[in-house]
Amino acid sequence: MEPLPSSVLPAGVRSRILPGINGLDIHVLEAGFETPTGGKPRPAVLLLHGFPELAFSWRKQLPALAAAGYHAIAPDQRGYGRTTGWSADFDADLSDFRFMMLLREAIGVLYALGHRTAEAVVGHDFGAGAASFHALVRPDIFKRMVLMSAPFGGVPAVPFDTVDKPAPDSKAPKPVDFHAALAALARPRKHYQWYQSTREANDNQWHAKQGVHDFLRAYYHHKSADWKANKPYELKGWIAEELAKMPTYYIMDLAEGMAETVAKEMPSAAEIAANQWLTEADLKVYSGEYQRNGFQGGLNWYRVRTTGLVEREYAAFTGRTIDQPSTFISGASDWGNYQSPGALARMQKSACTDMKEIHFVPGAGHWVQQEQADEVNRLLLKFLKST
Repeated sequence: MEPLPSSVLPAGVRSRILPGINGLDIHVLEAGFETPTGGKPRPAVLLLHGFPELAFSWRKQLPALAAAGYHAIAPDQRGYGRTTGWSADFDADLSDFRFMMLLREAIGVLYALGHRTAEAVVGHDFGAGAASFHALVRPDIFKRMVLMSAPFGGVPAVPFDTVDKPAPDSKAPKPVDFHAALAALARPRKHYQWYQSTREANDNQWHAKQGVHDFLRAYYHHKSADWKANKPYELKGWIAEELAKMPTYYIMDLAEGMAETVAKEMPSAAEIAANQWLTEADLKVYSGEYQRNGFQGGLNWYRVRTTGLVEREYAAFTGRTIDQPSTFISGASDWGNYQSPGALARMQKSACTDMKEIHFVPGAGHWVQQEQADEVNRLLLKFLKST
């Protein structure tokens, strides 16, 4: 696989392939790779993207971090873009997409580029899930943590002091099947993460009737602040009636796939022409990569979550908290802040013991680092310099 052409990248950002990292050849974008005068290495900042995204999603942060004296590094993570060596077969070994594998690859990228530590790991969307795992497990490597759009709600509890105790009351109410509860609503619904875990999800999006380019345009628009109905608020709990208050990109209509869901919200030609945070030229980078690869690599990240693989990995670290300096940056119009009821509060009160600030950026939805890049860069650099 060849690197991305320089013509699609900002000045000072280069694309390269790092071979032989945990069985992958990992594509990275980087800026600030030059050694400063005097020979002192630049400290590293590792940027981890989400779904359906790429290292390219950090194109507006890489130059700003480099200008501030950092070596900014953004990989195409396992399953994405120009990183190769993973299988796109739905029936391939799903354990390759566990968070521990992603951690090995993050460390491998840093080491390959001559860094034993990172000043910060920065994650957006699913990349925030990876970043929080990395910070939790290897605080010696990842000195700070920045999460965007997906709060870290803490490590699951493991049953404690249960031997010789009375068994749970067999007459107690059984947990509600929330899938059945969603399907039984007056407007039948389903949860997007479980849909994205199905065999048909890749074909639905890769071979969408509107084509990959327009599918992505509608998907990004629907979750952005440009879609004016994105007015999120805290939900009362993980119950069907509350979850159904979220837009259909999270709680989908039962009979529809993701391509059909977002097609209804396709922006007009005038809205597309006016979009400065994701131009048609930018979008062609995304659509070109997904037209070649499909979506299965990224969808496997949903599957490790919905099958319980992620929770079982976290269980090995039960009782631990993230104690490095941390901050949370998200769009004020991002439902991702509330899609897991209670996670935002737990992140502030217990899961992260040194959470400095929570920022909800006006004029941004889910793609905060693209929609409001200047403000994100300001907040990111302020955090790095002050902690």
